[in-house]
Amino acid sequence: MNVLIIGASRGIGLEFVRQYRADKAQVTATARSDDALRTLRDLGATALQLDVASTESASRLGWQIEGAAFDVAVIVAGVYGPSTRGLQPPTEADFDTVMHTNVLGPMRVIPQIADSLAPGAKLAVLSSRMGAIGPRSSSNGWLYRASKAAVNSVLKDASIVLQGKATCVSFHPGWVRTDMGGEGADLDVDTSVGHMRRVIAGLTPADNGQFFDHDGTPIPW
Repeated sequence: MNVLIIGASRGIGLEFVRQYRADKAQVTATARSDDALRTLRDLGATALQLDVASTESASRLGWQIEGAAFDVAVIVAGVYGPSTRGLQPPTEADFDTVMHTNVLGPMRVIPQIADSLAPGAKLAVLSSRMGAIGPRSSSNGWLYRASKAAVNSVLKDASIVLQGKATCVSFHPGWVRTDMGGEGADLDVDTSVGHMRRVIAGLTPADNGQFFDHDGTPIPW
C-alpha cells in the first residue's frame, strides 16, 4: 500500500505514519520542521517539507509526488485558533492563520494530490464534528467551527470532481488526547487513528462525499 499523510509532525498525523509503517505500507509524509522531518525518516517514511499555509511551500508539493499513485491520502494539517465563547470577533491575524491552514491549505494540496492518486484511491480530510451545522448546539470556538464547515464544503466539491477515480470522505477523529485536544479528551491517539484506518480500508465508492465519525458512524453535515 502506498500512503500519503499531509501534516504528520505530531499527534494524529504522526500516528497515521506509525501505524501504516507498522503494517509495512510505503508512506510519504509532510511536516514543517527539521526535527519532525527527522522523526518521519526514522519511522521509515519519505519525508517532505511542507507548510500548507505558505504559497511557496505548497507550490512545491506537486512535482515532489508526481506519479506516486497513492492508494490512501489523508490531510491532517490544522490549527484550532482562539478558544472563544460566544460571539467574540477574531482578530484578522487569527482569522488568516486558521482559514489559511484549515481551508486554503486543503484547497491548495487536494488538486496536487488528485493528480497522484491510484485508480480507486481513498482521500480523507480531517475535519471535526464542530464543523457540522445541522446538529450544532454550541458556539464555542466559532472560528474553528467556521473553518471546519468550510473544509467540509471543500471535501464535498472534491468528491464530485473525483467521483469514479477516488472515494473522498471527511472525518471527525473524535476528541483526542493530543496537543490540540488536551489531556482531558476521550480518546487516545492510537485508538482514534486505528478506527479511522479501519474505516478507510472499508470505504467503497458508495461512501464518496460522506462525513464520518472516527468509528464510521455517519455525521449530518
